[in-house]
Amino acid sequence: MMKTNKMRGFTLIELVLVVTILGIIAITALPSFTSVTTQAEVASRDTVVSSIQAGIAMFRANDMAVNGPPGIYPTDLDLVASNNSCSPATPCFGNVLISPVSDYRNGRGWAKTGSSTYSFNDGTATYNYVYNSATGTFDLQ
Repeated sequence: MMKTNKMRGFTLIELVLVVTILGIIAITALPSFTSVTTQAEVASRDTVVSSIQAGIAMFRANDMAVNGPPGIYPTDLDLVASNNSCSPATPCFGNVLISPVSDYRNGRGWAKTGSSTYSFNDGTATYNYVYNSATGTFDLQ
C-alpha cells in the first residue's frame, strides 16, 4: 500500500481569483456608497428650504392674526451677520424656524453670504438662495 501526501487548502490561482472577484465587487459598489452622502446632503437642503418657506408663511399668518390683513413678512430670516457659517454660535433662520440651522461642518452646509442671501454647499456644488422680504420668497438664484 502506497501512502499519498494530500495537500489541503487552496491553490494560489484560486486565491488570486477570489481576491480579484472581491475587488471587482468592491469597485462596483463604491460609487453608490459615495453618492449616498451627497443624496443625504441634498435631502437635508430641500428639507431646510421647505421649512424656511413654511416658517415665512407662518410668520405672515401670525402677523395677520395679531394685526389683521394683509400681514407682513419677516424683515430678516435671522440676526446673523453676513459672511458667517451657520454654527451653534451663529445659528441661521432663527426668525422663522423653531430650531435654527447650526450644522456647518468641513465646508458643507448653510452659510449666510449677504444680508438676505444664503448658500448651501453639499460637497459637490454650492447653491445660492435669496430672501425677498417684500414678497416673502426664499428661492434658488
